Amino acid sequence: MSLSVEITPSKPPMVINSVAYAADGRRLPDITLDQISDALQQPDTFVWVGLHEPDEPLLEKLQEEFSLHDLAIEDAHHAHQRPKIEVYGDSLFIVLHTAQFVGGKIEFGETHIFLGPRYLLTVRHGASLSYSPARLRCEKEPELLAIGPSYGLYAVMDFIVDNFFPIVRSFQDELAELESDIFESSYKRETIERLYELKKELVTLRLAVTPLQDILNQLMRFHPTIIRDDVRLYFRDVFDHAVRVKEACDTMSEMLTAAMSVSLAMVSVGQNEVVKRLAGWAGLLAVPTLMTSWYGMNFKHMPELFGEHSYWVFTGATAAVIGVVYLILKRAKWL
Repeated sequence: MSLSVEITPSKPPMVINSVAYAADGRRLPDITLDQISDALQQPDTFVWVGLHEPDEPLLEKLQEEFSLHDLAIEDAHHAHQRPKIEVYGDSLFIVLHTAQFVGGKIEFGETHIFLGPRYLLTVRHGASLSYSPARLRCEKEPELLAIGPSYGLYAVMDFIVDNFFPIVRSFQDELAELESDIFESSYKRETIERLYELKKELVTLRLAVTPLQDILNQLMRFHPTIIRDDVRLYFRDVFDHAVRVKEACDTMSEMLTAAMSVSLAMVSVGQNEVVKRLAGWAGLLAVPTLMTSWYGMNFKHMPELFGEHSYWVFTGATAAVIGVVYLILKRAKWL
């Protein structure tokens, strides 16, 4: 049965999937939102619904079908929530941050998850990949999907965390390119600007990954009526991946800080070299300026003032002094 909801034709569908699963993990025919309550009346079945930026009437409809708490529905309707896990009776409400490449840039979004003993509801906001691959992977292993909606939650969280790895690798590749630009002879303002932007994106990614450890810790240890013991081992694997992403982010953050410091230091060194060279040439110019101003004084009796070869002697002496000063400055690497 095809799924249909009343939406404006120009808008993308807000309901991505609405599927019921049997006790043995087999996928049953797709159901409409009105059929969710009927599917839940069948013993040992559970429902998996995926939404993308739903409007308020649609959330109210699902609140009625799953008996969701008002506060959780309010959070799910308004994005920009911090990553968290909250307990409402026999259900969990989880907020996760997601990341995605959009037009060559990294954008961040949110996913709100409602988990109960018989249902799994995911609500995506902003930049986020569809969880259809995670659902299809579960359907290929019905014996694991038979564990219940908590295994579907594992698949979604594993999909979110694994999607962070290509982003971290892109950060590492870009940092390697920027490092080569830092040590070039010419200063590039764009290098500093990109380092700052990369640092800002990395901080946002860390804010998305760091709370995952606390959320996964709770899923591994608590909520026995919702999280089956069989699936806790899988959450441990996701926890390990989250730790790896966080450690990579921490390392990248230190490297970016060092790169920015080195880049600014290289600019200062370059400026110092320019100042040294200018000072060296100024020192060379000071020699003839001093000597010509000395012999330009209006005194009648001065050495070699009226000699036949005085001009050439003065010129030679000036050139000799300039040569000595040049050698001294060259040896000091000021020229």
